[in-house]
Amino acid sequence: MATIVLTALGTAVGGPLGAAIGGLIGNAFDHAVLFKPKGVQGRRLADVQVQTSTYGAQLPKLFGTMRVAGSVIWATDLKETKSKSGGGKGRPSVTTYSYSASFAVALSARAIRSVRRIWADGNLLRGAAGDFKTELSGFRLYRGEEDQGADPLIAASEGSGRTPAHRGIAYAVFEDLALADYGNRIPSLTFEVEADDGAIGVAQIASELSGGMLAGDDLGMVEGLAAGGADIGDAIEPLVDAFDLAFTADETGLRLRAPAREAGALIAQDVLCRLANGRPLEVLEQSAASAEAVPAALAIRYHDAARDYQAGVQRVSRPGPGRVEQGIDLPAVLSGDGAQALAARRLAGAWSGRATLTLRCGWAALRHQAGDIVMVEDIPGVWRIEEREWEAMAVRLSLRRLPSTEGAPPVGASSGGIVREADLPHGPTRLMLIDLPPVSDDLASTPVVMAAASGGAGWRGAALFLMSATGEAVPIGRAAPRAVMGQVDLFSGGGTTALVDEASVLHVSLLAEDMELTGADEAALGMGRNLCMAGRELIQFSRAVRTGAASFRLEGLRRGLRGTEWAMALHFAGENFLLVEEDRLVEVRTAGGGALEMGASLTVVALGAGDVEPVEASIAVSGEAVTPLAPVHLRSAADGEGGWCLSWTRRSRNGWRWLGGADVPLCEERELYDVRVFSGEFQVRQVETGEPSWTYDAAARAADGAEGSVAVAVRQIGSHALGRASQIILPL
Repeated sequence: MATIVLTALGTAVGGPLGAAIGGLIGNAFDHAVLFKPKGVQGRRLADVQVQTSTYGAQLPKLFGTMRVAGSVIWATDLKETKSKSGGGKGRPSVTTYSYSASFAVALSARAIRSVRRIWADGNLLRGAAGDFKTELSGFRLYRGEEDQGADPLIAASEGSGRTPAHRGIAYAVFEDLALADYGNRIPSLTFEVEADDGAIGVAQIASELSGGMLAGDDLGMVEGLAAGGADIGDAIEPLVDAFDLAFTADETGLRLRAPAREAGALIAQDVLCRLANGRPLEVLEQSAASAEAVPAALAIRYHDAARDYQAGVQRVSRPGPGRVEQGIDLPAVLSGDGAQALAARRLAGAWSGRATLTLRCGWAALRHQAGDIVMVEDIPGVWRIEEREWEAMAVRLSLRRLPSTEGAPPVGASSGGIVREADLPHGPTRLMLIDLPPVSDDLASTPVVMAAASGGAGWRGAALFLMSATGEAVPIGRAAPRAVMGQVDLFSGGGTTALVDEASVLHVSLLAEDMELTGADEAALGMGRNLCMAGRELIQFSRAVRTGAASFRLEGLRRGLRGTEWAMALHFAGENFLLVEEDRLVEVRTAGGGALEMGASLTVVALGAGDVEPVEASIAVSGEAVTPLAPVHLRSAADGEGGWCLSWTRRSRNGWRWLGGADVPLCEERELYDVRVFSGEFQVRQVETGEPSWTYDAAARAADGAEGSVAVAVRQIGSHALGRASQIILPL
């Protein structure tokens, strides 16, 4: 008679299928085919979590839905892109380098249906909708079909005659993936692979892994499994663990059987065989292993769908003696409840399985098969037949006690917290160019144009290009982090620059609901907090009140800052709004990296991962950073001889803090003013003076022939531009 051996999976822990799964399974099945002697360790949970590029590393067969790292099977050297900015008068040039790489990652030794989310260094690289959060030139997925062709990028690099198609292997190809977000190296990737459409039957998995030699019915469903290891036994072992399955053999071959819930038969005392060939037999032998041989606690590591298929751990412990803890890596997808129940079942099986029983029976016991659940007359407990052997004209049954079905762990095991990055589409880019007035203590010598880019909550950046006069797009680097921007809905009240404006209220709508505007105290305002640009006017606000999902009411306004009082009367609904933050702005230079010219027209194009077409913004360079501010306190007094004496106070593009109360620095090559006299619409006189005063005497008045009142406009002549005017009306 054949011997059927069914030892427990993991001899120290117990269970339905042993670590010696390659043992003799009877003459009905060739164990040398299914379960060869092991020479290497089987697949562990970590094997599908850490990306490798080791030659000859085993690739798992994926079933259901799993999160795997895969193996890098091809990669190019890093591709370097250089861009230069700055280099204008008084400014050093800045050369920046960006890097990208192309590579291929093998995912499964079995065909798959699709890849959904992809993570790079733990951060979301590709969303469930198929949108990439980092820029790349292309992404191609080969599903592991037997007729798939070679990838054209790999073939172009390696040669068509040397490029395998990797038929039967599912792999993904990334083309020119930007590496700036990952320290300019290829990141560690993990993929959410959908190898099957939903859960897959355990019987189907077992049949595929064994080449159709292992069958079973109603074995349950599994959401995901990464099958691999030294042999087929290693590949099937996680299924047997998770579903408490047993092997049986019949005339059709080897089969997997779901566990019985109750004892199916009773082995009565009259079945026992006390004599064989005239010799007495020991009909019953009982033994029990030491309690300390059973671990005091058992932890199951598994893939948890509630944690985006990352590793989860469920741990159970038992009372009584013992200090040893054991862990099991299970490269399968389970729920928290399922993993905890499995751990409890394995630990309970190890505890009760210390008790073994050997029966020697007559031929009638041949109706019992290995794997059957039975009871034995006059012996308490429920037992599993692990071995049935014809021995000395008697049937020897080896049994192991099973745990009671009572006292199962309660459901509701927690999967633990997870920091999950929001899977939001990148969305279109919003681009804004601003001719920025001087906002820092650094003195500008060339016009300063800044680019601000932003988008919805999923927006993560864009490449910037400067359009030349011939229509050529010249790369100038990447946009800064997402700026807080939107539009002005309403600007109520007249406003003043002399005091904190409590009469005016600025209503704005931002691009996205997750953008925030908050209040600031005097100390924070003094450090430059809450500086914004509404249209062309620079404003600070001390209070921000949310009025809608993405709308705010801004109060306590400081108006016309940094010489932008001229723009206070130019507001309109729908004009741009931008929170001015230095680290969220990028300075734009010419195509050659030189300084911008006053009056030049500038066009910048942005292209982000979510942009169907490039986004364009244009501006006429007015040079606000190098334009002298309009003088203040312009006043007139009669000179007593029919003329007027005019005086004013100079302002500066530098020295905004006005420390010590001294005069602000000149910051121009010399102090010089342009004075012009207008009679109606006509200019009748223009003079220059090096003092903040000028006399319009009676002789000049007579020579000008002006009638009625005249207007006098005073501008400071700067090193790079003519300043804005202050004006006064002189009655004649």
